[in-house]
Amino acid sequence: MTLREQIPLFGESGKGFLYFLENPGMAFGMEFGGEYGKMALSVFRIIAVVVIIYYLRHLIKQKVHSGLIICGSMVLAGAIGNIIDSAVYGLIFTASEVGDPIPAQLLSGGKGYATFLMGNVVDMLYFPLIEGFWPEWVPHFGGRPFTFFGPVFNIADAAISTGLISIFVFQKRFFKKEELVIPATVSAILSDEEE
Repeated sequence: MTLREQIPLFGESGKGFLYFLENPGMAFGMEFGGEYGKMALSVFRIIAVVVIIYYLRHLIKQKVHSGLIICGSMVLAGAIGNIIDSAVYGLIFTASEVGDPIPAQLLSGGKGYATFLMGNVVDMLYFPLIEGFWPEWVPHFGGRPFTFFGPVFNIADAAISTGLISIFVFQKRFFKKEELVIPATVSAILSDEEE
């Protein structure tokens, strides 16, 4: 596919597309500026993966709720997926340009458009569920077009978002407070002090 080319997923409904977009930054198109920002993002992703691995290992040893482990694993898998994309994609493909009729080409020998960890992440899912215009009376946005769920994302972004949202929604189930059990000897000492 060429950059920004789209293929309808659900016929001509316009509600879902396979959409080719290269994202130089974070999930849903957010990014830090320039080369240093890209390197900082790559280093942050690697550190985050290491921290998540150690934390998941700790949770497994503590035999916590399996839902928390599954959600944490989704976040980990998504982060690793984006790291792999960022690390490898720029090494093995030519650059994609808007309006270029030739799709990015697979190269051999690592002579792509970017160095290790400096490539773009490919986003490919686009679901513009509701499209319309802001009412004129809405300050600053009045009369402008809007799209409900306009971000283009990939499977890794979906895994990270779903994992984090699920942890937030089910936090009471995942992080149950255990009742404090006081041994009998401590209980006797406390009751003596009260007298």
